[in-house]
Amino acid sequence: MVLATDPYVWGTGRRKTAVARVRIKSGSGQFLVNGKPVDEFFTTADTQKAARQSLVVTEAGDTYDVFVRVEGGGPTGQAGAVSLGLARALRGENPAFEAALREHGLLTRDSRMIERKKY
Repeated sequence: MVLATDPYVWGTGRRKTAVARVRIKSGSGQFLVNGKPVDEFFTTADTQKAARQSLVVTEAGDTYDVFVRVEGGGPTGQAGAVSLGLARALRGENPAFEAALREHGLLTRDSRMIERKKY
């Protein structure tokens, strides 16, 4: 249940077996993933870029504080989950962002999963 006074907007992202729960609120641009700065949590440039892509596309990097709880999967799947969750939260905060996010494919869940082994 979300209270009307809750300052956060929530978004959930999934990729492979990773699940990210993203909260955003108006702020100064702080970006924490599991309590660590995003650059410390995601160590490669590709995963850092993927996690921040929604903020770059909407040009809202310094406008919102982002808090992410992510679990499961590996670094690439987690970065994809964070990207989707952040895009959904931004769309919930400002519906005008939807066109830009959709144009870059950030609101579409990547449904590919690992194929089962066939013996």
